[in-house]
Amino acid sequence: MNDQLTAPLDERLRAAVRAAYTGAPLMRRRLDEAGVAPGDIQTVADLARIPVLEKDDLVALQQADPPFGGLLGVPREALRHVFLSPGPLYEPDAGDDTALTDMAQLAMVQSGFAAGDVVLNTLSYHLVPAGLLLDHALTAMGCTVVPGGVGNSDLQLKLMADLGVTAYTGTPSFLLALLHRAADEGSLGRLSLRKAFLTAEPLAASARQELVETHGISVGNAYATAELGFLALNTDGGLAMRLLPEPIIQVVDPDTGATVGAGEVGEVVVTNFSRAYPLIRLGTGDMAVNVDPAPGKSAQAERSLILVGRRGEAVKVRGMFVHPNQLRHAAAQLGLTAGIQGVVARPGDRDEFRVRVVGAGDAALGARLAEVVRQICRVRVDDVAFVDALEKGAPGMLDERSWT
Repeated sequence: MNDQLTAPLDERLRAAVRAAYTGAPLMRRRLDEAGVAPGDIQTVADLARIPVLEKDDLVALQQADPPFGGLLGVPREALRHVFLSPGPLYEPDAGDDTALTDMAQLAMVQSGFAAGDVVLNTLSYHLVPAGLLLDHALTAMGCTVVPGGVGNSDLQLKLMADLGVTAYTGTPSFLLALLHRAADEGSLGRLSLRKAFLTAEPLAASARQELVETHGISVGNAYATAELGFLALNTDGGLAMRLLPEPIIQVVDPDTGATVGAGEVGEVVVTNFSRAYPLIRLGTGDMAVNVDPAPGKSAQAERSLILVGRRGEAVKVRGMFVHPNQLRHAAAQLGLTAGIQGVVARPGDRDEFRVRVVGAGDAALGARLAEVVRQICRVRVDDVAFVDALEKGAPGMLDERSWT
């Protein structure tokens, strides 16, 4: 791991903010508008003084001031790559943010990858940074990489068998598609696959179970974004994902930017250390539960989060954000998987929170569901109604409040 990571986090943050203020016009403007000088940011806690820069706003900024929206912090000649990620967003890379590769390596080591593995890398090598990032990390670890990229299942299966591929990186859906195809063809016995590093889409519990129990594959499930690299990892099959040491990750109230308490839901906000592309307090749009750290633990690598969905789908109820995925998870605990919807109204001076769930049930089951929702969402349910169906396309959270 790079020597710069041994420097104290607050010290590195101070240097990153100074460099962003000096080099990137957008960051200078944002700090000036907030009345914040670089010297005001001395610790991670001070980041709360800087407004969150939402990813959607960054898209608009790039369109108004192409190509980088005022966030390029080095001369253009210093760039090694320019990526184009969904948004669309241009992402400059000068090779200065070594934490991207370091965290990728750490996540894969924690997932059981090691020197000597032959790895089929099925993440895209075109336009987006994912394929190249993992390629660099894997080869530096002493792995042999097969740059498979996306698609062409038949050829990928042949590569896996002919080259003795021991490990896979990519999406869970493509890996399962490959394994199912091999089973249909009767060629599973030719495969040597024992490890998988999965990312870019949610990993269902049933999919993990099939990979581990049916195919004997150990699984690392990583949370990442195109702009910020790998942020968190799960290797034990639970919902919580342990944060990686870099970059700085906060879970904040989308309305105020303040860090939410343990067990509360907020937006994942990240600060990197890149001089070329300084992202200070970038709002990812992802909503997560800020999991209680172990007693006496406070370092980032000792914290976890549980991803619950995207920001636009969450609704605040009595001061707490509730996301449809939280409701679906609660219902699944009781075998209620046909559909669920939360409804928040305000008939008087307080929020009323009701739940509609598809299926048959009695008062006892309704009470059990209300308690599970309370435990997961930390919001009391006023009423549970069992219904035959929800309207097609019905939102997972329906806000019927009127503020006029």
